[in-house]
Formats: sequence, structure tokens, C-alpha cells
Amino acid sequence: MVKEEKSPFTYGGILKALKRFFRDFMGMGHVVEGFRFPGCVTKPVWVPSKEEIRRFYDALQTVMARALFLVYASSGLRKSEVLGLRVADVDFGERMLKPRNRPNSSKNVWVSFYNEEAEEMLNLYLEERGEVKPADKLFLISDRQFRKIWREAYEKTGVKITPQVLREWFCCEMAELGVPDRYVDAFCGRVPKSILARHYTDYSPKKLKRIYDKAGLKVLS
Repeated sequence: MVKEEKSPFTYGGILKALKRFFRDFMGMGHVVEGFRFPGCVTKPVWVPSKEEIRRFYDALQTVMARALFLVYASSGLRKSEVLGLRVADVDFGERMLKPRNRPNSSKNVWVSFYNEEAEEMLNLYLEERGEVKPADKLFLISDRQFRKIWREAYEKTGVKITPQVLREWFCCEMAELGVPDRYVDAFCGRVPKSILARHYTDYSPKKLKRIYDKAGLKVLS
């Protein structure tokens, strides 16, 4: 194995696996004593401006696409979490979202919320769909359709926005609005279960709702 052929992250991951194997399973700690892990430089995260957010949003052609975009931008949830939502996972009165844990997933989920802009567009979309049942998917869209819609908006605007970019934008925007990091992490599902168990009152949905509403997050204005 030649170090230069691997990225620092890949090379470091290989060394970690070898270290664990020889030290913990083979009892040959001396083999890995000389391992030197590469320094990994983290690239700055690009966050779009409000003007770029608006341009991309305006390029979306359907009510469903716009509702989906606003839910991502105002909730901070992961792509799969939003696409996996059922109607029963939404408290429409509180504008609260409770994503479902995926089987064998290492990702934590808690609760998040969507703002009034997303609420308006989501209501329009559901009205357009007609009657829905609790077990129905909130957004009737395949991954292929999703990628097509996002690609077309990118081609029209030159602005490359993804659910992950909107997640980063949400975090930055909430921080600028004065929301403490620990609550931004909670909205994004980054609070360890042990913390939730010990400090449930601090992270109760009722308190998170107050914090979210007080921030007054706006996506399009």
C-alpha cells in the first residue's frame, strides 16, 4: 500500500482498522506502535446566500418540489429523513417532524420543525394531492424524480444546492439567530441518546418548539 495513492481520510481509516485488528484481536500491539496517522485538512463548508436560496427555489416548477425544498431548509433534516416521513410522522398543529430511525442506522433522530413558509407550501401540496392516510408517504417522489428536479434547478440557476447544503445552511442560519449549538444539534438529530436520557427536560419537544419559534427562521425573506 502506498500512502500517496490514498486520500488522508481513506489512509487513516485503513490504519485504524489495522491497528484495531493487530492490537485488540491479535494481541500484537508492538506491530502498530510505529503507525503515524495523516493530518486531515477539513475543507470549509459552502453555505448559499439568501439570494441564491431564492433563485434556486424560484426555479422549482411544482408545489411539491417547493414544499420539499422549504421543509429541508427550515428543518435541518437529512435527505433520507424527509423522504422517509409518513403523514403520521407530522404534527401539523405544532409544525413538528419526527423522523423514523432506519434499521441498523448509526444516525440519531429526535424532532425538528418547519417554519410558516414551509407550512403554507406543504398545505398547498397536500390539498393538491387530495385525501391522505396516516401511513402514506408525506412526499410522493422517487429518488430518480428527486435528482431530476434538483438537477434541472441547478442547470437553470448555476447554484448547486442539495439537501446537505440546506442542512448546513439551516445550522448556520440558526446560529446567527442566536440558537445555542446544543439545540441546533438536537434539531439536526445530533444529540446522543445518552444525553437525551439524562437531560430529557432540556430537549423536550415542547421546549424545542419554543426555541425554534423564538428564532423566527425565514428562508425566502
